[in-house]
Amino acid sequence: MTEIPEHLRKRASEAKKKAESADAPAPADSGGGSAAESKIPAHLLERSKSAKTKDGDTATAVAATGGGAAVAAAAATGDVPVMSGPQGHTQRLLTVVKSGSIQDIKMKPQDKVHTWPHLIVVEFGAALFCTAFLTIFSIFVNAPLLELANVNQTPNPSKAPWYFMGLQELLTLFHPMVAGVTIPGLGLIVLILAPYIDKNPSNRPEDRKFAVSLFTIFLMFWAVLVIIGSFFRGPGFNFIFPWADGLFFEL
Repeated sequence: MTEIPEHLRKRASEAKKKAESADAPAPADSGGGSAAESKIPAHLLERSKSAKTKDGDTATAVAATGGGAAVAAAAATGDVPVMSGPQGHTQRLLTVVKSGSIQDIKMKPQDKVHTWPHLIVVEFGAALFCTAFLTIFSIFVNAPLLELANVNQTPNPSKAPWYFMGLQELLTLFHPMVAGVTIPGLGLIVLILAPYIDKNPSNRPEDRKFAVSLFTIFLMFWAVLVIIGSFFRGPGFNFIFPWADGLFFEL
């Protein structure tokens, strides 16, 4: 059987002494006072005596059954108070738990909104605007289509579409393996690893200096290649100045 901690024994002993001193009748004074003049009402004194008698009988019964010999002995010596439960089972304190709620129920503000309807409505409105703009623009502006292609005559310069112009510019500067595989592959790998390198949870641009700087460098690098390939390359894909030799660029 687990021993009762010493501090609990002392606390129980002090509580019992305090209760006995409160239950004891006041001594008679020189003016002929008696116990009946005590500040404690008589019915409370009777209730306390009957409770003591009942607790003593319960402790004796438990000790006779052999199930709580140690607790009954402690109760008989006045170390701990005995509390009887259903069917005479004694209850004892197992641990002391600090007061307070286990779960934090306080609501914390979050800088988040639901996808529906906040985000979806904005995206749908933007899609409708872009569709309407392209429809109206295509009515008034003809597409820059050329004549049918002639397989016997290659245009000079022969340029790729603007979104591939950066890659074509790299092919003029490096070996095809380096320009078409190595450099774009390294760029994609760095962009993939960026979220794992910069683990800042903030979604504010001023707090994400590393991510913003990395993506800005990537965009500027590719934009410069596209601009050079579009406006600064002439016949034979040679470097020219558009304000001196003309503009060799078509959509």
